[in-house]
Amino acid sequence: MKPTVQFDVFEQLDIRVGKIVGVDIASTKKPTYRLEIDFGTEIGRKVSCGGYRHYPVEALMGKLVLAVVNFPTKKMGPEKSEVLVLGVNDDAGNTVYVSPASDVPVGQVLF
Repeated sequence: MKPTVQFDVFEQLDIRVGKIVGVDIASTKKPTYRLEIDFGTEIGRKVSCGGYRHYPVEALMGKLVLAVVNFPTKKMGPEKSEVLVLGVNDDAGNTVYVSPASDVPVGQVLF
């Protein structure tokens, strides 16, 4: 278990709902997808790179995900990842995205 933090640490995170609108193979050493995610008019479209390759591309297109949108950009080889998509591992160790349980507008803030 991680150490206890004050609630204001959580409040500093800007976690929003986004819709995956583009999926490409990233030019990195490890198998990686480059996701283009739409967060609505306030934030716009951002890129996230990660090893989510067990998902077929067609299963990702249009999927709603939760992501931290106020971390600094992270360099991944020649790619730049602008947001961190949240996920958990399943029993096989594959990443499963954290998604809203029902359809909600993009850009909504997690609270």
